[in-house]
Amino acid sequence: MSEAGEQTRRLIRGRRAEAAGRDAEGIAAAALRREDWAVLAQRARTPAGEIDLVAERDGLLAFIEVKARPSLSEAAFALGPRQRARLIAAAECWLAVHPGHGAAGMRFDVVIVAADGTARRIADAFRVGD
Repeated sequence: MSEAGEQTRRLIRGRRAEAAGRDAEGIAAAALRREDWAVLAQRARTPAGEIDLVAERDGLLAFIEVKARPSLSEAAFALGPRQRARLIAAAECWLAVHPGHGAAGMRFDVVIVAADGTARRIADAFRVGD
């Protein structure tokens, strides 16, 4: 395959992944709202990176990474150490701009979404220092 053909293939694959990620984030946000979470931000951009979702319920603030994969088991293992460190740094940036949130504490959750739209939330999926 030519270099141009490979670039086109990567571009198409990237666009599909982007669309799947947006769909998964929408599924995750809807699930959180059904559980009485207030979604404060989607795709929150910070100097340290993007946070998929920021939600709060009863003063508990959750920074949420959404992972979409063909199956829930594949999605469950998709958050590596570098991504955790990036999410922690991004959360610190977000908190600096929004200091009034999280009176009852904060945590990092992961919502995994399978290709069929099934979503599961892993509450308190990791902690700073893990």
